[in-house]
Amino acid sequence: MPVTTHKYQKDSLTVIWKPELCIHSGICAKGLPLVFNPRRRPWIELTHEEAETIKAQIKKCPSGALSFEEISEQA
Repeated sequence: MPVTTHKYQKDSLTVIWKPELCIHSGICAKGLPLVFNPRRRPWIELTHEEAETIKAQIKKCPSGALSFEEISEQA
């Protein structure tokens, strides 16, 4: 069975959330509460922080439920 994915876009950064993998550790929300707020819909709001900071927080996700992709800007 395929895993559900949700994608959130900001400029060249796409954050991917796979809810079935999430163990609800809260590391994302504790680290960047303005970006990751489970009480809000949508719960991920990328406009509140710079892309590099968001990527650093995503790398701390223990389950791999959060990941990201970057679109390279070509001249």
